[in-house]
Amino acid sequence: RNCKGNPNCLVGIGEHIWLGEIDENSFHNIDDPNCERRKKNSFVGLTNLGATCYVNTFLQVWFLNLELRQALYLCPSTCSDYMMGDGIQEEKDYEPQTICEHLQYLFALLQNSNRRYIDPSGFVKALGLDTGQQQDAQEFSKLFMSLLEDTLSKQKNPDVRNIVQQQFCGEYAYVTVCNQCGRESKLLSKFYELELNIQGHKQLTDCISEFLKEEKLEGDNRYFCENCQSKQNATRKIRLLSLPCTLNLQLMRFVFDRQTGHKKKLNTYIGFSEILDMEPYVEHKGGSYVYELSAVLIHRGVSAYSGHYIAHVKDPQSGEWYKFNDEDIEKMEGKKLQLGIEEDLAEPSKSQTRKPKCGKGTHCSRNAYMLVYRLQTQEKPNTTIQVPAFLQELVDRDNSKFEEWCIEMAEMRKQSVDKGKAKHEEVKELYQRLPAGAEPYEFVSLEWLQKWLDESTPTKPIDNHACLCSHDKLHPDKISIMKRISEYAADIFYSRYGGGPRLTVKALCKECVVERCRVLRLKNQLNEDYKTVNNLLKATVKGNDGFWVGKSSLRSWRQLALEQLDEQDGDADQSSGKMNGNTLNKDESKEERKEEEEELNFNEDILCPHGELCISENERRLVSKEAWSKLQQYFPKAPEFPSYKECCSQCKILEREGEENEALHKMIANEQKTSLPNLFQDKNRPCLSNWPEDTDVLYIVSQFFVEEWRKFVSRKPTRCSPVSSVGNSALLCPHGGLMFTFASMTKEDSKLIALIWPSEWQMIQKLFVVDHVIKIMRTEGGDANPSETQYISEPTTIYVHKVVDNKKVMKDSAPELNVSSSETEEDKEEAKPDGEKDPDFNQSNGGTKRQKISHQNYIAYQKQVIRRSMRHRKVRGEKALLVSANQTLKELKIQIMHAFSVAPFDQNLSIDGKILSDDCATLGTLGVIPESVILL
Repeated sequence: RNCKGNPNCLVGIGEHIWLGEIDENSFHNIDDPNCERRKKNSFVGLTNLGATCYVNTFLQVWFLNLELRQALYLCPSTCSDYMMGDGIQEEKDYEPQTICEHLQYLFALLQNSNRRYIDPSGFVKALGLDTGQQQDAQEFSKLFMSLLEDTLSKQKNPDVRNIVQQQFCGEYAYVTVCNQCGRESKLLSKFYELELNIQGHKQLTDCISEFLKEEKLEGDNRYFCENCQSKQNATRKIRLLSLPCTLNLQLMRFVFDRQTGHKKKLNTYIGFSEILDMEPYVEHKGGSYVYELSAVLIHRGVSAYSGHYIAHVKDPQSGEWYKFNDEDIEKMEGKKLQLGIEEDLAEPSKSQTRKPKCGKGTHCSRNAYMLVYRLQTQEKPNTTIQVPAFLQELVDRDNSKFEEWCIEMAEMRKQSVDKGKAKHEEVKELYQRLPAGAEPYEFVSLEWLQKWLDESTPTKPIDNHACLCSHDKLHPDKISIMKRISEYAADIFYSRYGGGPRLTVKALCKECVVERCRVLRLKNQLNEDYKTVNNLLKATVKGNDGFWVGKSSLRSWRQLALEQLDEQDGDADQSSGKMNGNTLNKDESKEERKEEEEELNFNEDILCPHGELCISENERRLVSKEAWSKLQQYFPKAPEFPSYKECCSQCKILEREGEENEALHKMIANEQKTSLPNLFQDKNRPCLSNWPEDTDVLYIVSQFFVEEWRKFVSRKPTRCSPVSSVGNSALLCPHGGLMFTFASMTKEDSKLIALIWPSEWQMIQKLFVVDHVIKIMRTEGGDANPSETQYISEPTTIYVHKVVDNKKVMKDSAPELNVSSSETEEDKEEAKPDGEKDPDFNQSNGGTKRQKISHQNYIAYQKQVIRRSMRHRKVRGEKALLVSANQTLKELKIQIMHAFSVAPFDQNLSIDGKILSDDCATLGTLGVIPESVILL
């Protein structure tokens, strides 16, 4: 374990892996190529390409069928195209063209390859199989045998052409016997495997008996007898007529479950013997029908849709059993078939049956799905199956590539080991030279030394910046994360890895050490000095010997001193911006610095804004010279004010001006309160929902203005500035119109506005700066509804919609039908560039962006939510105009002329089907109200 506080301790920093015994394997990550070499007297495995284990099992079973292998070797091949003279073209890779050629090449590699396993991807690709999806193994076997037979049927050599039928093909007959006349009819059929039902059975022989069992055809299932010329009761059974040399027995473990609608696996035990006598089951007796077990194909797993396939296959030449599991091949002991391990791999189930006892020469399995039996013969199998010369040359070429790869891998291993050993000796020697005795030394980061000794990461240049103080020297508090090494070792490190700065004997910062000692002494002395200062403060200061100190600073000076000392003590963590390799966030350190600056330091509480002594004596007191000298030890940079120091002259002038302003503010407040008594007292206020009878005009200001003004005149006018501006721009939309409708101002928006009497408005205009005059007028309805009272706000917005086909406008009173869709190019509104778009087109859900309130008194008001009522949505060919109620129609036509470039005498104006023709009439009398749409 390393002593972190001791710069001389160089133990436990990662040196153990270099000082112990050398493990050559730690110098490389390359496996021994000989592990990929085929073992003597063993078979070659096949790579699982994802979910192709079912293919690999059948390939191994077919490979160990010597007759099939011999016949395939006799197939002519297109390999001659790749031959050049006596050899194969080196620059070309052999690519089999047919299924037979793929199988030939695979069998040749399985027979004579030097590799532990080979890759069957060419064969799998030629069959078009999905390597990521597991297929039905039994179906694959059937389909491939059918494909192979069809391919070989074109061969001239009968031994090759008929090999599938000779090895795997048998014959049976469906025999139907009429119960009435006894007529027997036969339907002959070939088979390549017998599909045996295992449900309800425990032995293989029972499954075979059920397969051949007689079936009665009665009722609706009666048989039509050609002899009787009618449907008759009958019996039907299967008769085995001939059996193949290789008998494939498919155990139907995967069945359809009608309840779930999916396949399921039957995990029931089936017993079978190594010797199977088929004579009792064949029709023609007297032949040789004794078979011996040659392969057991296993499916591990409880599901029909997943699992793993392996094969136990007997070597026909040696009689020994082997387990083929993709790349791995295991030889069974004592030439015996051993299935015990395979049966333990299925998932346990409460309802599963116990494994029955098996006698000698018999086996039980709940995972076997195919049994392969070979006909017993007196002849010994051919032990000298020769690989054809062209195939052997391909195998030799692949073996050469493998040997080259082995040599290359071995060389790479050797180079890595040699390099590792050299570095091991180098590091070992250099580590022993690391300690610095009396010789010159340097400091290096402990973290860097650990990374240098860590072989898993490349060594980076030395970086000592994390250990520097603000004076760019070694900080004394960083010694705990540094190590003192010899100058000899440091020279080697810097020459090899670079970096810096180099921290020699003189690198330790003397200034930081002195400051560190001062802080430690003050910390120890603080409690004693606190008592001394308290006693000195009790004494009365005589003459001009005292000093001014802030009362707040005196109350908390001990805490301030302690915090200051802790900060100085912790400067080691901040001086370099790094600590143990972690870089501090610059933004965070800036924010912390700002906060520290904002907090008042000792005696800064009596500083005025101009940096001089404040004029208020209530915030400070005199202390003796002795007390001040004690305090100054802890706060050497604190502002010093002797008792004879004058107060700030600027503050005195401002104080006098403030007194004059206070008097002026009082006078203004009294005048405004007297001029607007009802507005101040909130008495006799007008209401829109109950319009007063004695006036037709009311004015509007914001409620915020009224509240701010009341604060000024009622509370302390000496402490706040007078309200100088009404600021009605906050109530206007971007077009200059009032943001509220009459209806909304009687309800939800009433809290945002204040109604002003005309007499009050005259006084407001005298007392305040008014930016916008907003008034509401009550007028009688126009010709359309003379009895209706209308309310018009000024200023207000109306919309003028230009219609090209004005004949319809005159004839039709419905404005919806007056819009023409066929505008000429010159009538279409010009597209405005970005930045000049009409703000009405930026509306969303009837809302619009509000102007910023210019006056500083309305900053808070801007934050209030002013809900915009639903308003007219402007459409193409329409423009918004700002008008007032007392404006004449002629004046409006002039506005329209500027907006649409249409002369007044060419303008035909109408509103709600009523033609506007009296140029002298005001808009109020013509019934033009806010948000009106006038058709042009």
